[in-house]
Amino acid sequence: MSMVEMIRDSAGAVAPRGGPLTRIRALRFTRPGFDAAVWRQNAEMGWLGLRVAEDQGGIGLGMAEYCALAEELGRGLVPEPLVQGALSAALLAACGDEAGLAALLAGEALPLTAWQERADTLDAPGTPEAPRLFVPMAAGATGFLLPMREDGALVLHAAQAVPEIVETQDGGHYGTITARGSRIGALPVAALEQALDEAALANAAMLLGVMERSFAMTLDYLRTRQQFGKPIGSFQALQHRAVDLQIQVTLTRASVEAAAATLDAGAPPAARRAAVSRAKVRAAEAALLVTRAAVQLHGAIGYTDEYDVGLYLRKAMVLANQFGSAALHRRRFTANAVDADE
Repeated sequence: MSMVEMIRDSAGAVAPRGGPLTRIRALRFTRPGFDAAVWRQNAEMGWLGLRVAEDQGGIGLGMAEYCALAEELGRGLVPEPLVQGALSAALLAACGDEAGLAALLAGEALPLTAWQERADTLDAPGTPEAPRLFVPMAAGATGFLLPMREDGALVLHAAQAVPEIVETQDGGHYGTITARGSRIGALPVAALEQALDEAALANAAMLLGVMERSFAMTLDYLRTRQQFGKPIGSFQALQHRAVDLQIQVTLTRASVEAAAATLDAGAPPAARRAAVSRAKVRAAEAALLVTRAAVQLHGAIGYTDEYDVGLYLRKAMVLANQFGSAALHRRRFTANAVDADE
Protein backbone atom coordinates (compact mmCIF):
# COMPACT_ATOMS: atom_id res chain seq x y z
CA MET A 1 0.00 0.00 0.00
CA SER A 2 1.37 3.41 -0.99
CA MET A 3 1.68 6.30 1.43
CA VAL A 4 -1.12 8.14 -0.41
CA GLU A 5 -3.42 5.15 0.08
CA MET A 6 -2.47 4.94 3.75
CA ILE A 7 -3.29 8.63 4.20
CA ARG A 8 -6.66 8.12 2.53
CA ASP A 9 -7.41 5.17 4.81
CA SER A 10 -6.43 7.14 7.91
CA ALA A 11 -8.92 9.86 6.96
CA GLY A 12 -11.68 7.31 7.42
CA ALA A 13 -11.34 7.76 11.19
CA VAL A 14 -12.76 11.26 10.82
CA ALA A 15 -14.53 11.17 7.45
CA PRO A 16 -15.65 7.62 6.60
CA ARG A 17 -16.50 7.29 2.90
CA GLY A 18 -20.22 7.27 2.38
CA GLY A 19 -20.82 7.74 6.09
CA PRO A 20 -23.71 9.78 7.49
CA LEU A 21 -23.31 13.52 7.94
CA THR A 22 -24.94 13.57 11.36
CA ARG A 23 -21.88 15.08 13.07
CA ILE A 24 -21.51 17.71 10.37
CA ARG A 25 -25.15 18.75 10.63
CA ALA A 26 -24.96 18.98 14.44
CA LEU A 27 -21.99 21.37 14.24
CA ARG A 28 -23.45 23.77 11.67
CA PHE A 29 -24.03 27.33 12.93
CA THR A 30 -22.56 26.56 16.37
CA ARG A 31 -19.46 27.93 18.10
CA PRO A 32 -16.70 27.12 17.55
CA GLY A 33 -18.24 25.10 14.72
CA PHE A 34 -15.98 22.07 15.03
CA ASP A 35 -15.19 19.36 17.57
CA ALA A 36 -12.15 19.99 19.77
CA ALA A 37 -11.74 16.25 20.35
CA VAL A 38 -11.65 15.59 16.61
CA TRP A 39 -9.16 18.43 16.21
CA ARG A 40 -6.86 16.77 18.74
CA GLN A 41 -7.33 13.47 16.93
CA ASN A 42 -6.18 15.16 13.71
CA ALA A 43 -3.06 16.31 15.52
CA GLU A 44 -2.42 12.88 17.04
CA MET A 45 -2.53 11.32 13.58
CA GLY A 46 0.17 13.74 12.46
CA TRP A 47 -1.96 15.58 9.93
CA LEU A 48 -1.01 19.08 11.09
CA GLY A 49 2.67 18.24 10.66
CA LEU A 50 2.27 16.43 7.37
CA ARG A 51 4.40 19.02 5.57
CA VAL A 52 6.69 19.91 8.51
CA ALA A 53 10.18 18.40 8.41
CA GLU A 54 10.87 15.44 10.67
CA ASP A 55 13.64 17.27 12.53
CA GLN A 56 11.04 19.89 13.51
CA GLY A 57 8.51 17.39 14.83
CA GLY A 58 6.53 16.73 11.66
CA ILE A 59 6.42 13.75 9.33
CA GLY A 60 7.80 15.45 6.21
CA LEU A 61 5.50 14.04 3.54
CA GLY A 62 4.82 15.60 0.16
CA MET A 63 1.99 17.52 -1.43
CA ALA A 64 0.61 14.33 -3.02
CA GLU A 65 -0.12 12.98 0.46
CA TYR A 66 -1.40 16.33 1.73
CA CYS A 67 -3.79 16.68 -1.22
CA ALA A 68 -5.04 13.11 -0.77
CA LEU A 69 -5.88 13.91 2.85
CA ALA A 70 -7.54 17.23 1.97
CA GLU A 71 -9.62 15.51 -0.70
CA GLU A 72 -10.97 12.97 1.77
CA LEU A 73 -11.79 15.69 4.30
CA GLY A 74 -13.62 17.64 1.60
CA ARG A 75 -15.54 14.52 0.68
CA GLY A 76 -16.69 14.26 4.31
CA LEU A 77 -17.38 18.02 4.73
CA VAL A 78 -15.09 18.00 7.77
CA PRO A 79 -15.34 21.40 9.52
CA GLU A 80 -12.08 21.20 11.50
CA PRO A 81 -9.69 23.81 9.99
CA LEU A 82 -6.90 21.45 8.95
CA VAL A 83 -5.61 23.55 6.04
CA GLN A 84 -5.50 26.67 8.22
CA GLY A 85 -3.74 24.73 10.98
CA ALA A 86 -1.18 23.35 8.54
CA LEU A 87 -0.56 26.90 7.27
CA SER A 88 0.18 28.05 10.81
CA ALA A 89 2.50 25.07 11.33
CA ALA A 90 4.46 26.02 8.21
CA LEU A 91 4.92 29.62 9.41
CA LEU A 92 5.94 28.62 12.95
CA ALA A 93 8.46 26.20 11.48
CA ALA A 94 9.83 28.90 9.17
CA CYS A 95 10.26 31.24 12.18
CA GLY A 96 11.91 28.58 14.31
CA ASP A 97 9.31 28.83 17.07
CA GLU A 98 9.83 25.34 18.49
CA ALA A 99 7.52 25.73 21.49
CA GLY A 100 4.65 27.18 19.49
CA LEU A 101 5.03 24.57 16.77
CA ALA A 102 5.15 21.70 19.28
CA ALA A 103 1.94 22.91 20.97
CA LEU A 104 0.16 23.13 17.63
CA LEU A 105 1.33 19.73 16.40
CA ALA A 106 0.25 18.15 19.67
CA GLY A 107 -3.24 19.62 19.37
CA GLU A 108 -2.77 21.66 22.54
CA ALA A 109 -3.12 24.99 20.74
CA LEU A 110 -4.77 26.28 17.59
CA PRO A 111 -3.20 29.54 16.41
CA LEU A 112 -4.85 30.51 13.15
CA THR A 113 -2.99 32.66 10.64
CA ALA A 114 -4.65 36.01 9.90
CA TRP A 115 -2.94 37.38 6.81
CA GLN A 116 -5.61 38.89 4.53
CA GLU A 117 -5.84 42.67 4.63
CA ARG A 118 -8.35 42.75 1.78
CA ALA A 119 -10.60 40.42 -0.11
CA ASP A 120 -9.28 38.04 -2.75
CA THR A 121 -5.52 38.21 -2.43
CA LEU A 122 -2.50 36.00 -1.90
CA ASP A 123 -0.15 38.96 -1.36
CA ALA A 124 1.97 39.19 1.77
CA PRO A 125 0.45 41.72 4.19
CA GLY A 126 2.00 45.16 4.38
CA THR A 127 0.13 47.22 6.99
CA PRO A 128 0.63 46.29 10.67
CA GLU A 129 -2.46 48.17 11.88
CA ALA A 130 -4.86 46.82 9.24
CA PRO A 131 -7.64 44.44 10.34
CA ARG A 132 -7.15 40.90 9.10
CA LEU A 133 -10.14 39.48 7.29
CA PHE A 134 -11.78 36.14 6.46
CA VAL A 135 -10.13 33.90 9.07
CA PRO A 136 -12.05 30.59 8.85
CA MET A 137 -13.39 29.12 12.11
CA ALA A 138 -11.81 31.95 14.08
CA ALA A 139 -14.05 31.40 17.11
CA GLY A 140 -12.17 28.19 17.86
CA ALA A 141 -8.67 29.67 17.78
CA THR A 142 -6.52 29.83 20.89
CA GLY A 143 -4.67 32.76 19.33
CA PHE A 144 -3.68 34.25 16.01
CA LEU A 145 -0.53 34.52 13.91
CA LEU A 146 -0.10 37.81 12.08
CA PRO A 147 2.57 38.28 9.40
CA MET A 148 3.57 41.96 9.43
CA ARG A 149 5.96 44.35 7.73
CA GLU A 150 8.52 45.94 10.04
CA ASP A 151 11.38 48.07 8.71
CA GLY A 152 10.92 46.59 5.25
CA ALA A 153 11.06 42.98 6.45
CA LEU A 154 8.36 40.44 7.19
CA VAL A 155 7.97 39.24 10.77
CA LEU A 156 5.47 36.98 12.49
CA HIS A 157 3.51 38.16 15.52
CA ALA A 158 1.38 36.17 17.97
CA ALA A 159 -1.77 37.87 19.20
CA GLN A 160 -4.75 37.26 21.42
CA ALA A 161 -7.94 38.83 20.12
CA VAL A 162 -11.70 38.44 20.17
CA PRO A 163 -12.70 38.12 16.52
CA GLU A 164 -15.73 39.70 14.93
CA ILE A 165 -17.71 36.78 13.54
CA VAL A 166 -19.76 36.50 10.34
CA GLU A 167 -21.50 33.24 9.54
CA THR A 168 -21.00 31.48 6.22
CA GLN A 169 -23.69 29.56 4.39
CA ASP A 170 -22.09 26.15 4.94
CA GLY A 171 -22.63 26.55 8.70
CA GLY A 172 -19.13 27.78 9.50
CA HIS A 173 -17.91 31.34 9.97
CA TYR A 174 -15.20 33.89 9.24
CA GLY A 175 -13.53 36.14 11.76
CA THR A 176 -12.04 39.62 11.49
CA ILE A 177 -8.99 40.21 13.70
CA THR A 178 -7.76 43.60 14.89
CA ALA A 179 -4.58 43.21 16.96
CA ARG A 180 -0.84 43.67 16.80
CA GLY A 181 0.50 41.12 19.30
CA SER A 182 4.09 40.30 20.15
CA ARG A 183 6.95 39.45 17.85
CA ILE A 184 7.82 35.78 17.32
CA GLY A 185 10.58 36.14 14.77
CA ALA A 186 11.57 36.94 11.21
CA LEU A 187 9.46 35.30 8.52
CA PRO A 188 11.04 34.83 5.09
CA VAL A 189 8.72 36.13 2.39
CA ALA A 190 9.45 33.04 0.31
CA ALA A 191 8.30 30.81 3.17
CA LEU A 192 4.98 32.65 3.46
CA GLU A 193 4.43 32.55 -0.31
CA GLN A 194 5.12 28.82 -0.46
CA ALA A 195 2.89 28.11 2.55
CA LEU A 196 0.02 30.05 0.95
CA ASP A 197 0.52 28.20 -2.34
CA GLU A 198 0.38 24.87 -0.53
CA ALA A 199 -2.77 25.94 1.31
CA ALA A 200 -4.38 27.02 -1.98
CA LEU A 201 -3.60 23.65 -3.54
CA ALA A 202 -4.95 21.79 -0.50
CA ASN A 203 -8.08 23.91 -0.81
CA ALA A 204 -8.38 22.81 -4.46
CA ALA A 205 -8.07 19.19 -3.31
CA MET A 206 -10.88 19.73 -0.79
CA LEU A 207 -13.04 21.09 -3.60
CA LEU A 208 -12.23 17.96 -5.59
CA GLY A 209 -13.48 15.82 -2.72
CA VAL A 210 -16.64 17.92 -2.42
CA MET A 211 -17.51 17.59 -6.09
CA GLU A 212 -16.64 13.89 -6.26
CA ARG A 213 -18.93 12.99 -3.37
CA SER A 214 -21.82 15.10 -4.66
CA PHE A 215 -21.45 13.50 -8.09
CA ALA A 216 -21.39 9.98 -6.58
CA MET A 217 -24.58 10.79 -4.65
CA THR A 218 -26.17 11.96 -7.89
CA LEU A 219 -25.26 8.78 -9.77
CA ASP A 220 -26.80 6.71 -6.97
CA TYR A 221 -29.97 8.79 -7.20
CA LEU A 222 -30.18 8.45 -10.98
CA ARG A 223 -29.87 4.67 -10.66
CA THR A 224 -32.62 4.33 -8.04
CA ARG A 225 -35.17 7.09 -8.79
CA GLN A 226 -37.79 5.73 -11.17
CA GLN A 227 -40.09 7.47 -13.61
CA PHE A 228 -42.33 5.87 -16.22
CA GLY A 229 -41.38 2.50 -14.79
CA LYS A 230 -37.61 2.80 -15.30
CA PRO A 231 -34.62 4.43 -13.55
CA ILE A 232 -34.21 8.03 -14.64
CA GLY A 233 -30.51 7.29 -15.18
CA SER A 234 -31.55 5.32 -18.27
CA PHE A 235 -32.72 8.52 -19.96
CA GLN A 236 -30.19 9.55 -22.57
CA ALA A 237 -30.33 13.26 -21.80
CA LEU A 238 -29.44 12.61 -18.15
CA GLN A 239 -26.69 10.18 -19.17
CA HIS A 240 -25.13 12.89 -21.32
CA ARG A 241 -25.35 15.34 -18.42
CA ALA A 242 -23.68 12.84 -16.09
CA VAL A 243 -20.84 12.26 -18.56
CA ASP A 244 -20.21 16.00 -18.76
CA LEU A 245 -19.96 16.15 -14.97
CA GLN A 246 -17.64 13.14 -14.84
CA ILE A 247 -15.33 14.92 -17.29
CA GLN A 248 -15.19 17.93 -14.96
CA VAL A 249 -14.29 15.72 -11.99
CA THR A 250 -11.62 13.86 -13.97
CA LEU A 251 -10.01 17.03 -15.32
CA THR A 252 -9.93 18.53 -11.83
CA ARG A 253 -8.24 15.44 -10.40
CA ALA A 254 -5.62 15.55 -13.16
CA SER A 255 -4.92 19.23 -12.51
CA VAL A 256 -4.63 18.85 -8.72
CA GLU A 257 -2.39 15.79 -8.97
CA ALA A 258 -0.18 17.45 -11.60
CA ALA A 259 0.23 20.52 -9.40
CA ALA A 260 1.12 18.36 -6.38
CA ALA A 261 3.76 16.56 -8.47
CA THR A 262 5.15 19.91 -9.62
CA LEU A 263 5.55 21.11 -6.03
CA ASP A 264 7.01 17.80 -4.88
CA ALA A 265 9.59 18.05 -7.67
CA GLY A 266 10.83 21.34 -6.18
CA ALA A 267 9.70 23.57 -9.03
CA PRO A 268 10.90 27.21 -9.03
CA PRO A 269 8.46 29.83 -7.72
CA ALA A 270 6.97 30.85 -11.08
CA ALA A 271 6.25 27.24 -12.08
CA ARG A 272 4.86 26.52 -8.62
CA ARG A 273 2.51 29.50 -8.74
CA ALA A 274 1.34 28.64 -12.26
CA ALA A 275 0.63 25.01 -11.33
CA VAL A 276 -1.25 25.92 -8.15
CA SER A 277 -3.31 28.62 -9.85
CA ARG A 278 -4.24 26.35 -12.74
CA ALA A 279 -5.48 23.72 -10.28
CA LYS A 280 -7.36 26.24 -8.15
CA VAL A 281 -9.16 27.76 -11.15
CA ARG A 282 -10.17 24.34 -12.37
CA ALA A 283 -11.29 23.14 -8.92
CA ALA A 284 -13.25 26.28 -7.98
CA GLU A 285 -15.18 26.50 -11.23
CA ALA A 286 -15.77 22.76 -11.64
CA ALA A 287 -16.89 22.29 -8.03
CA LEU A 288 -19.56 24.96 -8.40
CA LEU A 289 -20.69 23.52 -11.72
CA VAL A 290 -20.84 19.92 -10.46
CA THR A 291 -22.51 20.63 -7.11
CA ARG A 292 -25.12 22.91 -8.67
CA ALA A 293 -25.89 20.26 -11.28
CA ALA A 294 -26.08 17.65 -8.52
CA VAL A 295 -28.79 19.62 -6.76
CA GLN A 296 -30.69 20.14 -10.02
CA LEU A 297 -30.52 16.45 -11.02
CA HIS A 298 -32.02 15.45 -7.69
CA GLY A 299 -35.08 17.52 -8.50
CA ALA A 300 -37.13 19.20 -5.80
CA ILE A 301 -35.67 17.10 -2.98
CA GLY A 302 -32.19 18.41 -3.80
CA TYR A 303 -33.24 21.93 -2.83
CA THR A 304 -34.30 20.98 0.68
CA ASP A 305 -31.91 21.57 3.55
CA GLU A 306 -32.70 18.15 4.97
CA TYR A 307 -31.19 16.40 1.94
CA ASP A 308 -27.40 16.05 2.06
CA VAL A 309 -26.50 16.95 -1.53
CA GLY A 310 -27.25 20.62 -0.84
CA LEU A 311 -24.60 20.67 1.88
CA TYR A 312 -21.96 20.01 -0.77
CA LEU A 313 -23.08 22.97 -2.86
CA ARG A 314 -22.92 25.19 0.22
CA LYS A 315 -19.42 23.97 1.06
CA ALA A 316 -18.23 24.49 -2.52
CA MET A 317 -19.53 28.07 -2.50
CA VAL A 318 -17.51 28.84 0.64
CA LEU A 319 -14.32 27.01 -0.32
CA ALA A 320 -14.22 28.37 -3.87
CA ASN A 321 -12.94 31.80 -2.81
CA GLN A 322 -10.63 30.75 0.03
CA PHE A 323 -6.96 31.35 -0.80
CA GLY A 324 -7.96 33.24 -3.92
CA SER A 325 -10.93 33.16 -6.27
CA ALA A 326 -10.89 31.65 -9.75
CA ALA A 327 -10.57 35.17 -11.21
CA LEU A 328 -7.50 35.93 -9.08
CA HIS A 329 -5.83 32.63 -9.93
CA ARG A 330 -6.56 33.03 -13.64
CA ARG A 331 -4.69 36.34 -13.60
CA ARG A 332 -1.94 34.78 -11.51
CA PHE A 333 -1.55 31.85 -13.89
CA THR A 334 -1.27 34.20 -16.85
CA ALA A 335 1.40 36.25 -15.07
CA ASN A 336 3.50 33.22 -14.09
CA ALA A 337 3.02 30.71 -16.92
CA VAL A 338 5.36 32.56 -19.29
CA ASP A 339 8.09 32.81 -16.65
CA ALA A 340 7.63 29.13 -15.80
CA ASP A 341 8.25 28.12 -19.41
CA GLU A 342 11.47 30.11 -19.77
